Amino acid sequence: MPRCVAMLVVVLIAVTGMPAAEVYADGQTVQIGWLSQAIKRTLPLSYLDQPPEDEGVQGARLGIADNNTTGHFTGQSFELVESIAPEDGDVAAAFRDLAAKGVRLVVTDIGAAELLSVASLPEAAQAKIFNTGAAEDRLRGEDCRANILHLLPSRAMLADGLIQYLVAKRWPDLLLVVGHGEGDREFAGDIRHAAQKFQAHIVKEKPWTFVPGARRTDTGHFAIQAEVGRFTQGISYDVLVVADEEDEFGDDLSYRTFDPRPVAGTQGMVPSAWARPHEQWGATQLQDRFLHQAKRWMTDRDYAAWMAVRAIGEAATRSHSTDPATISTFMRSDRFELAAYKGARLSFRSWDGQLRQPILLADARSLVSVSPQPGFLHQFSELDTLGIDKPETKCRMG
Repeated sequence: MPRCVAMLVVVLIAVTGMPAAEVYADGQTVQIGWLSQAIKRTLPLSYLDQPPEDEGVQGARLGIADNNTTGHFTGQSFELVESIAPEDGDVAAAFRDLAAKGVRLVVTDIGAAELLSVASLPEAAQAKIFNTGAAEDRLRGEDCRANILHLLPSRAMLADGLIQYLVAKRWPDLLLVVGHGEGDREFAGDIRHAAQKFQAHIVKEKPWTFVPGARRTDTGHFAIQAEVGRFTQGISYDVLVVADEEDEFGDDLSYRTFDPRPVAGTQGMVPSAWARPHEQWGATQLQDRFLHQAKRWMTDRDYAAWMAVRAIGEAATRSHSTDPATISTFMRSDRFELAAYKGARLSFRSWDGQLRQPILLADARSLVSVSPQPGFLHQFSELDTLGIDKPETKCRMG
């Protein structure tokens, strides 16, 4: 063994705590599938944030690179097998193609309906699917599946993280403004549930119905300014909480309310898995590596995909195996932990397959806070104050 490699192995042993005799695995390759579908991009509210065409998969590719850095010293290697269905294509066929290649660990960035369809395929019975693109609560509840693990936070986790902070700041009175999308309605329901759980108060809930004219004309901003002022006039509240996942109106609310009030939710101060301003706990390293590779900022879906691939790599290293079944079993065990640059050891919840994780609260330029907030206690893990806890879960995986 070359001296430089031997020294690095010694460092690896010291960091991971693995016995020297167990550092080297069998030298086989772990194949990780990537399954996504091209989607039609809608015109964003602002030209500042054009949606990336390669969202998600860039995070998976960085995870493979990070896994192989460790695998160089453990005798393991990792390969990403990509399958991207066209916009009107057959996602199930794309999954079957991965299964035909012997891929049993599949990271997905697809919608909830497509995810459930894929998970129900006969070819998925022996596979483990990692959800990085669907935040729907029902996937962790009544529609949960034993062969799915969730890396993206649920909407319930995001709502709980936000309301915890507002309660900690003693800003309990909320004006809730809801868009017309299905995701907006679910997030609003999660805000209501979180407010009841953490003793906040929704003083009024209003749907957003205003349809502006040409917002980019010379006077378009005056119309929106007047409308938001009228919309919020006569209501006494601390924070305006907005549910607008499609970004149709949420960015128009800040600085235009009748009274000077902060905006939070899907716009303003946003609860998320990842955020551009996040630099703590070594996060700058991940931000830099992603920027160097993708030439853009990391998004929530990129981060979830990175975590999925890294979780597989961590389980392969700790279990000293490249067998997909062994890796999957280890990830579900109490021994599994994932370090993901958020100041906590992350693990999967046994009752619904959700990765427990902190929620970042940030605007475009500043990381405001990280939930769970101090003082919100739990008998097992404070991270389980975010989202649906075991006593209230509707998941029945058997």
